[in-house]
Amino acid sequence: MAAVAVHQFAQCITCHAWSPDHSMVAFCPNNNEVHIYKLVNDKWEKVHVLQKHDQIVSGIDWSGKSNRIVSVSHDRNSYVWNREGPEWVPTLVILRLNRAALCVRWSPKENKFAVGSGAKTVCVCYYEQENNWWVSKVIRKKHDSSVTSVAWHPNNILLATTSTDGKCRVFSTFIKGVDTRESKTGSSSDPKFGEQIVQLDLSSSWAFGVKWSPSGNTLAYVGHNSMIYFVDDIGPSPLAQNVAFRNLPLRDVLFVSEKMVIGVGFDCNPMVFAADKSGLWSFIRFLGERKESLSGPKSGSQFSEAFGKLYGQAKHGLSNDTVEPSKIQGAVHDNCINCIALLNKKGSQTKRFSTSGMDGKVVIWDLGNQQDLKEYL
Repeated sequence: MAAVAVHQFAQCITCHAWSPDHSMVAFCPNNNEVHIYKLVNDKWEKVHVLQKHDQIVSGIDWSGKSNRIVSVSHDRNSYVWNREGPEWVPTLVILRLNRAALCVRWSPKENKFAVGSGAKTVCVCYYEQENNWWVSKVIRKKHDSSVTSVAWHPNNILLATTSTDGKCRVFSTFIKGVDTRESKTGSSSDPKFGEQIVQLDLSSSWAFGVKWSPSGNTLAYVGHNSMIYFVDDIGPSPLAQNVAFRNLPLRDVLFVSEKMVIGVGFDCNPMVFAADKSGLWSFIRFLGERKESLSGPKSGSQFSEAFGKLYGQAKHGLSNDTVEPSKIQGAVHDNCINCIALLNKKGSQTKRFSTSGMDGKVVIWDLGNQQDLKEYL
């Protein structure tokens, strides 16, 4: 099986991120704290608890070069945490939001980070040495609803976003004095900060989990309509593909190579999507063994499951007539997977990633032992 390690850290996890050497993991146990665990003698021990937010922490990212943690919360605030001796010291971030902060990502050069919010805005933050705080420039009046996910292009300038208005957008985030001319997109007319490069209207429902491929040539995101979208040649005339599947919707995606994407979501089981030699994307299989065991007709089982959840009969056994709900045998996660992170180290040939979900588990997956997937890695 592809899952090589399963760790039950909490009852529910909203998001997680790894330290640069992967010896520590930071996650939010569905409250206003960030817990940091360290692997000591093959056991995970809690070493730090970051307490600054007033409401649930909705996003965490751990920079790979500077070893800094950025956190955002529904309290509309963000903090950058720096390691000073044995403690983590927070630095204030000026977001100027009037709604919850929902997601955050460091840029590839780690001189900026982007925050998506429920205020229909994206804050691009950078450090001001004189005042010892992080300030933000805001992309306004571009989104019609909450920004659910952000993703940086490898060039450190382009930023992709998804929103509950069903659209995926790509913006320029060039900031004078922070970015260099060499890192611009190379077009004759360089885009200014906040300029929209492209707007993709492919989904008819909420959009989530946008990611760039390692080269930056392909963009992938998911919709709440059980579809995943792949877009090449970002610009005036992008080339788009969509893959529909019969399972529950996805919440996040991850490129493990130029030809392979892992999608995670409400099916509690990572899904593998891959492109063939002609560039056509398709669903390959679930990573975990997926076997449905039904104790009755499918429609009757689904109806009884919903009825039992509503009245508590399935949990407490109040009725002898309750039909056992359908279950996924072999699936590692017991609830929705809402976060996925790459675990590859530089120079390593292994293809590992981790997932966390509402069941409180962090699961590490290894694609190296999946013989049928090696052609896509």
